[in-house]
Amino acid sequence: MPLINLPKFADDLIEEFTVRRAEVVDTPVIQPAEPFLDMAGEDLRRRIFMTESETGASLCLRPEFTIPVCLRHIETATGTPKRYSYLGEVFRQRREGGNEFYQAGIEDLGDRDIASADARAIGDAIDILGKLVPGRALSVTLGDQAVFEAVVQALGLPSGWQKRLIHAFGNMMQLETLLARLASPQPVVGLDRYVVDFLARGDEQGLVDHIDRTMQATGYSTNASRSPLEIARRLREKLVLSTTHLDDVAFGILEEFLSLSVPLADASSALAGFADAAGLKLGAALERFDARVAALANAGVDAARIDYRAAFGRPLDYYTGLIFEVTLEGSTEVLAGGGRFDRLLTLLGAKDHIPAVGFSLWLDRIETVRAA
Repeated sequence: MPLINLPKFADDLIEEFTVRRAEVVDTPVIQPAEPFLDMAGEDLRRRIFMTESETGASLCLRPEFTIPVCLRHIETATGTPKRYSYLGEVFRQRREGGNEFYQAGIEDLGDRDIASADARAIGDAIDILGKLVPGRALSVTLGDQAVFEAVVQALGLPSGWQKRLIHAFGNMMQLETLLARLASPQPVVGLDRYVVDFLARGDEQGLVDHIDRTMQATGYSTNASRSPLEIARRLREKLVLSTTHLDDVAFGILEEFLSLSVPLADASSALAGFADAAGLKLGAALERFDARVAALANAGVDAARIDYRAAFGRPLDYYTGLIFEVTLEGSTEVLAGGGRFDRLLTLLGAKDHIPAVGFSLWLDRIETVRAA
């Protein structure tokens, strides 16, 4: 029995999903917590309602639908391409608006035509909202994590720094903190002189042996922690990260990229001009971006209502490319949001690579707009 009232327009939503050939599925309210803790992102992790099974396994109340729908797809061994839709309660700790609310959405799994699937997701979100809140002007903000990753990689940063920056994508406060550290590196302190010496000489085996002897002498079990080799490599990575300095030119290039904000119709030329001026080769990422813009035009999606922001992301760790949100024009309240998550199903246990894109609709916010 639902804890809150189902929105009155729920039947209209189900009809929209049926028209779009998206099979309506349900998933259990109680979910294994590990996938969300590992893959959902810090913003969602800190708002999850946790519990335990009788055997002590970590469980949680369903905080979103993408991971449960993907798990269901894997468990049922259903072939692709496959379109799923959902409508049900999710549970998150929120300061306002209640901790339980309804979400609906579509997950598009296995379509190899990436540009077309991206355009369909954006178009479906806009069309469905247009029918739920008729007569209201909608605005779309679009970002692309793959383009950001290509820029970071082209700058030649160590892999550890690339991972940190990519992980922070979409969180400008965190990104700015990391960029400040790149501009003014802080030395690692607190390491004993033997560790410092081994690291300075690049003697990994000597460092591993030293860590192993120290752990044995202190009775620190490797069964309950990282191995000496893992610790040695983490220390080496930490030292590399602490001594990496982003020169003024590279720093300026990254800041210039993050400041890009243009109508989608101008985005391809703006990105190409940026790459040429900076001397960066972003070939594949820009080709995919351009293909998506063309697919949106072919699908009849009005590009005039879409803005591209290079720094735009959403606070979920599993996104890999397209990211978008839909609001009322002039409002910051998100009514729909989604993106591409091509690595998620493999991380969840799928045997084969399954490209995926989808979006969710915030039904409580939509209901508020309808009542206004």
